[in-house]
Amino acid sequence: MTPGVLFRHPSSLRHDTGTGHPERAARLQAIDETLAARDWLGYEVRESPVVAAATLEAVHPAAYVDALRTLCADGGGWIDGDTVTSADSLSAAEHAAGGACALVDALLAGGTPFGASLHRPPGHHAEAAQAMGFCLLNAVAVAARHGVDAHGVRVAVIDWDVHHGNGTNDILHADPGVLFCSIHESPLYPGTGPAEDVGSGEGAGFTVNLPVPGGSGDETFCSLVEHVIVPLLRSFDPGLILISAGFDAHADDPLADCAVTDAGYARMAAALRDAGAELDAPVGVVLEGGYDLQALTRGLVATLEALAGGSVDAPPLEEHALAAEARVRLLPWWPALAPAS
Repeated sequence: MTPGVLFRHPSSLRHDTGTGHPERAARLQAIDETLAARDWLGYEVRESPVVAAATLEAVHPAAYVDALRTLCADGGGWIDGDTVTSADSLSAAEHAAGGACALVDALLAGGTPFGASLHRPPGHHAEAAQAMGFCLLNAVAVAARHGVDAHGVRVAVIDWDVHHGNGTNDILHADPGVLFCSIHESPLYPGTGPAEDVGSGEGAGFTVNLPVPGGSGDETFCSLVEHVIVPLLRSFDPGLILISAGFDAHADDPLADCAVTDAGYARMAAALRDAGAELDAPVGVVLEGGYDLQALTRGLVATLEALAGGSVDAPPLEEHALAAEARVRLLPWWPALAPAS
């Protein structure tokens, strides 16, 4: 099989959040060291470009990007109580968005069915004109819009970060060309993503929020992927699947209360890999959160190995009650979710 592709850039290490910040350069250092020691799991490593201005401005207004550029040119500073910039922060974010778009281009060129874009800062909390939650530019939303606009495909974004991707949710809210599915702990920062939020206008039904309580682990997350998201993918029939992949739902993560294991991430990735193969839709990972370094690297390795075809030894999973409820709730938009008679 053609190896997967992996996009990265050293600018990720130059985004300086200061001492004690959970979203720190050590996250990418740990990932790089782990993957390099394992020969990058057989993936072909490529350097990420800066995102094209027109591609970025399809999501983020030029005035907003210019404001970030001015802030960083002046040495950076705090945007809110969580989100800080340094002189090199916008460069890092522009390479993160550029890497995600380059991943889309590589996957849709047909050379490989899987890949990843591994950068910081993360992006899924960034709104069209507002940085928040450690995020400056919404790389996965920019990449999804790039898939629709530049390649003419329907795109599915699956966000399994423990925090709701409010920025992605809102940017894609009225877009029927993108199916956005989010599994996230609730209540938890940023306090968005209720099950009742299903999109708006022509995009009604194409936003699927799957909130779960604290303590939820593999049984809940994997059941939602296998019994709700995979059937949605079959009905939506995307040409590209992007995983907005945070690893902070891991049992060892300090910023949330979920209990997903390494094996749970592998199982979710394998389910999406198999759905992608069935639908002839390549699968790409765009890194989001994850703040325990060991849990982050183990969860990412498990995900990348599963995408590359690694076996996942797991028995069939019964439908969780939350999955059954979600299927019923989504029936007005997705009749294919009806249980078999």
